[in-house]
Amino acid sequence: MNFSKVYSAQHTLLTARIVTVEVDLSRGLHAFTVVGLPDKGVEESKDRVSSAIKNSGWKSPKSRNQKIVVSLAPANLKKEGPMFDLPIALAYLLASEDIVFSSKEKLFVGELSLDGAVRRVNGILPLIAEARKQGLKQAFVPFENVREAAFVEGIEIFPVHTLKEVVEHLDLKEGARRKLISPYGKTEISYIKNSLGVDFSDIKGQETAKRGLEIAAAGGHNIAMYGPPGTGKTMLAKAFCNILPPLSAEKIFETTSVHSIAGVLKDDLVTAPPFRSPHHTASYVSLVGGGTTPKPGEVTLAHNGVLFLDEFPEFESRVIDALREPLEERVVRVSRARGSAEFPARFILIAAMNPCPCGFWGVRGKNCVCSPMDLIRYKRKISGPIVDRIDIWVEVSHIDHSRLMERGGEEENNEMFERVLAARRVQKERFSDWNINIDTNSELGARNIIKLIGENSEAKKILDDAAQRLMLSPRMYHRLIKVARTIADLEGMRDIEERHMLEALAYRPKREE
Repeated sequence: MNFSKVYSAQHTLLTARIVTVEVDLSRGLHAFTVVGLPDKGVEESKDRVSSAIKNSGWKSPKSRNQKIVVSLAPANLKKEGPMFDLPIALAYLLASEDIVFSSKEKLFVGELSLDGAVRRVNGILPLIAEARKQGLKQAFVPFENVREAAFVEGIEIFPVHTLKEVVEHLDLKEGARRKLISPYGKTEISYIKNSLGVDFSDIKGQETAKRGLEIAAAGGHNIAMYGPPGTGKTMLAKAFCNILPPLSAEKIFETTSVHSIAGVLKDDLVTAPPFRSPHHTASYVSLVGGGTTPKPGEVTLAHNGVLFLDEFPEFESRVIDALREPLEERVVRVSRARGSAEFPARFILIAAMNPCPCGFWGVRGKNCVCSPMDLIRYKRKISGPIVDRIDIWVEVSHIDHSRLMERGGEEENNEMFERVLAARRVQKERFSDWNINIDTNSELGARNIIKLIGENSEAKKILDDAAQRLMLSPRMYHRLIKVARTIADLEGMRDIEERHMLEALAYRPKREE
């Protein structure tokens, strides 16, 4: 046989495509060509594959007087990365008749080191899911990727350490030494909280901020905390992760796929809501995504989790305003000359800020050294559209020093977590009854907003009166209903009552501050 074909895959943005690896051998003068829009990483696979084959016990492709053509189809799809090393090596050995096996319904993915070891690759989870969707039955992946790959059901996953190990499993040639690899079982999910070393039991006082964060966690609402430096805003944001519910299987797949493709996956699976906290010097592209070849940014890496923006007004105005679309639409659409992309961005925004650049404007016992122009410039950094998209605003003020050494309520964090879980269950049941595929009140569209509150209820009368007096925008009007509904859910109440609406109004943005 002078021709062979095996199957591999690669991800394009956040989706996956099956790639057919074809190898043709013919008489020639030591030529080795890779076609099909390969990038530099794929082009260099010629040298990695040749050395890996030689060091695994076969003749190097470059030692033979032959012309080797490797075609990666479809040819109009740009091929990137080293994940085609393993399939190229197997396709060559098959075409040169060094080994014999059936490549039908088998997927091969992996980078090869020069000694033939198989190294891990990024984005394995969506590749396996696409392989199953296309009817492939078996997948051979690097051992380091096996737990991630085995999260997908309906396809056999074989973990491999070396090229030689794969060949010994597959080779049907007469006299070949067979050594079968056992398929890996289904990955069991271990739900571990995304603990950042602090929970609400460690934070003394700040009951108002804790209450606001509990409401935000229960309903998926965006929240801003403002107050002088050193009052615990960052600690509160980190503790927030401990009261969020674990991710569902569907969200684990979504979140792990994003992190794996981006190359930031730390564990085998992301089972807890991710917490992303970019520095305030972060660029526009690093936050929302983009680049010459569009790539996901921090808002996408925070998908199904939390995006914490400390020192919120210190971010560039362009960066802050770029959050408008993801906060409203929960997606990021990036258009470039080389193509466009749509990245998911369903996250809870936690913004923390000081009252002024020096941090002490309006703080009792402190002198603010900011000029009037500094104050104006600082406040202008956060535009009205961004203010309208943040549902809850809470003040984090100084607390009495004598309270700092008090023993906290060790069960406070667990109690908040249980209340959040109960409220989420209520919302899930409500939206299931309405045949709406969402999880939290914050995701509800304007079409169904009236279902959350009675048209003639006292709570609506209070809201209508406040809307007229305070000149609330329609967006803020709808968001207040959602926050009030979440407060009622935390109390297990069927209807929104007056006190729920009054509390929601207390969290509205105070523009004069």
